[in-house]
Amino acid sequence: MMLVYTPSGPRALRLLLLLLLLAAWKAGSRQVHYSVPEEAKHGTFVGRIAQDLGLELAELVPRLFRVVSKGHGDLLEVNLQNGILFVNSRIDREALCGRSLECSIHLEVIVDRPLQVFHVEVEVKDINDNPPVFSVSEQKLSIPESRLLDSRFPLEGASDADVGENAALTYRLSPNEFFVLDVINKKDKGKFPVLVLGKMLDREENPQLQLLLTATDGGKPEYTGSVTLLILVLDANDNAPIFDRSIYEVKMYENSANQTLVIWLNASDADEGINKEMIYSFSALVPPNVRRTFLMNEKTGEIRVNDAIDFEDSNTYEIHVDVTDKGNPPMVGHCTILVEVLDENDNSPDVVITSLALPVLEDAPVGTVIALISVSDRDSGANGQVTCTLAPHSPFKLVSTFKNYYSLVLESALDRESVANYVLVVTARDGGSPSLSATASVSVEVADVNDNAPAFAQPEYTVFVRENNPPGCHIFTVSARDADAQENALVSYSLVERRVGERALSSYVSVHAESGKVYALQPLDHEELELLQFQVSARDAGVPPLGSNVTLQVFVLDENDNAPALLPRPGAGGAGGALSELVSRSVGAGHVVAKVRAVDADSGYNAWLSYELQPAAGGARSPFRVALYTGEISTTRTLDEADSARQRLLVLVKDHGEPALTATATVLLSLVESGQAPKASSRVLAGAAGAEAALVDVNVYLIVAICAVSSLLVLTLLLYTALRCSAPPTEGACGPGKPTLVCSSAVGSWSYSQQRRQRVCSGEGPPKTDLMAFSPSLPPCPVPDVEVEEQSIGGDCSRKVGYYFFISICCFVNNILSTAFPPHIYVSEYLHPF
Repeated sequence: MMLVYTPSGPRALRLLLLLLLLAAWKAGSRQVHYSVPEEAKHGTFVGRIAQDLGLELAELVPRLFRVVSKGHGDLLEVNLQNGILFVNSRIDREALCGRSLECSIHLEVIVDRPLQVFHVEVEVKDINDNPPVFSVSEQKLSIPESRLLDSRFPLEGASDADVGENAALTYRLSPNEFFVLDVINKKDKGKFPVLVLGKMLDREENPQLQLLLTATDGGKPEYTGSVTLLILVLDANDNAPIFDRSIYEVKMYENSANQTLVIWLNASDADEGINKEMIYSFSALVPPNVRRTFLMNEKTGEIRVNDAIDFEDSNTYEIHVDVTDKGNPPMVGHCTILVEVLDENDNSPDVVITSLALPVLEDAPVGTVIALISVSDRDSGANGQVTCTLAPHSPFKLVSTFKNYYSLVLESALDRESVANYVLVVTARDGGSPSLSATASVSVEVADVNDNAPAFAQPEYTVFVRENNPPGCHIFTVSARDADAQENALVSYSLVERRVGERALSSYVSVHAESGKVYALQPLDHEELELLQFQVSARDAGVPPLGSNVTLQVFVLDENDNAPALLPRPGAGGAGGALSELVSRSVGAGHVVAKVRAVDADSGYNAWLSYELQPAAGGARSPFRVALYTGEISTTRTLDEADSARQRLLVLVKDHGEPALTATATVLLSLVESGQAPKASSRVLAGAAGAEAALVDVNVYLIVAICAVSSLLVLTLLLYTALRCSAPPTEGACGPGKPTLVCSSAVGSWSYSQQRRQRVCSGEGPPKTDLMAFSPSLPPCPVPDVEVEEQSIGGDCSRKVGYYFFISICCFVNNILSTAFPPHIYVSEYLHPF
């Protein structure tokens, strides 16, 4: 490696400076400088670039080590095996940088994982590989013999494509007796040879002279070039025109309009007459491009602009002007005009964007380099100083890495679900007045990562399914949405397996993995399973996968699939399951002689039983009747001797389902005289008398309870009406319903039900609200606990308040009645109207 620095001063100072430079190089942009001579052979060692950049040889290939050089991609290469930068092809400094004193190749070294960018400057050293060259092989000069001693005749100098000492030219003239060589140092233009007349010419003796002018450069080894000077000695005109100055300096701005005056030359001639008349012209030394750019007025000596003047093409012009008189022979005067072109801000900056890491993952760390940006401006000075800005406001920023080089860097975290694509505009503005700008846009696409789990609209759903459903029927569809994209948003559904009793959940229901449809795999039985609660899991296809669960509560709705079942009374006689009772003929009307007991495994209306007495054969009117809802058989009148001693009654027990199911009970009554009734019957009669007495007391409680319920019901209806008037309208018959609430006591069960949307939207009409009391089948419940599950959000608050209040009243009355009535008194028939 060749680190380029120039040591000076004491040794300690040099060491300190070296340490400071090394620390700055490591902490900063890690810019490395090398130098290589031009025309170096292929494979010439330049520097150990991997070592100097702090990179290990083993990581060059895995990290995709590469070298980028704008416009000079094949001149230098890096051996990835040893990390050495070497010359790959011929480097011609003159073709690369022209006459510029400083010539370097800028390299960008890029490695990935993580992405790093290094800047390397390789200085191309000039060697003396070009000899001095004259534009012509022979220069002709016409010099009158009358020219005075020390007259000066400018010559066209040689040019050398090298720079520095290699281009420092010296001139020598072949030995002669008439001329000596003088050299003029022109400002920033090098040396120009001038012939100085040292001895008067005599055309008759020497009509022409042939001299050799040799130019030698300062390189090692030296190179030379020569030109023949053919001097024609003229006779006659003694005085040549002369300018007031031999060199003129003019400054003008580029882009000057045509016909703009550059300079007005003024020459004088000491002769008179025709020898004093002068003609201005460009010298034969003026190249064609200068002749096209400027226009000479041969009579007045005015030089005007004739073509576009561009500072970026040429910032100086050297114009050689001759003034010739009309003598015979004519005499010529010479001058040189140095035109310096001043820069104007007429070039907009140029912006080049190189994308490196697109698209960008949304979880990319802050500081990730997205793109490299280079800017340039052909102007100079402040007009060529460029600053870059980024718009609009985004999670990115521009970081200056080197002169006129920027990196587009991630400044804050990305979220593809918020913004999936950024269109960034890079504006480069120069420092001119007025300033010029250029823009370039880059589209940054944000790639998705799996950072969003599937989400359900609700954490819990309530589903109502009628029992005895066909196997495989569709009961519900769950749907989860994933905010990610592509495979990260592909959602699959599955059951969260658990045990339901002694069976697996998957034996009851299944869920389709793609559609989320939930199917019942077998007929459900309300009497076996009233509520099936389980969870469905939604998982996306991302890596790693994310998921969430939703709870489904499946209420199995009852259907009328169980007929009433008759219950035998312990100790009752009769054959073939018939109920047998002995009845005394002396009992009065309304005496309870027997009771038919039945239960129904269904619930609600399907379990509400009614009793009917079938007509006797032959149409004879029976002296007995059966209570509609209690099944109690009582006398309709006083029995007499005409009544048959054996009465066979058929009692039809029917539920309220659709269609209704029935059962028939046979009751055998034996009419006996009052003295013949057994003791057991006496006890029954005594119990019946006690029941009648208790019934009288119960009526008082019943009247009080009915009054209380009526008063509370009126207040409830008033409150419900007021809330309904002040609340927004409901959604109609398909509005959300509540699951069935059951409160049981010793004398019966109060059942309050309201159907949900899933039921009432089937076209069966508006939902019903039923309040029933029937035979006790459930254990007593203390204070009723009301739990209402809403499937939709934003239900009617007034309706909820009315429902809760009404349910509380019902359970309150039920508890009063369960306390007031003895267990053997059946009051369902009194409660039925309510």
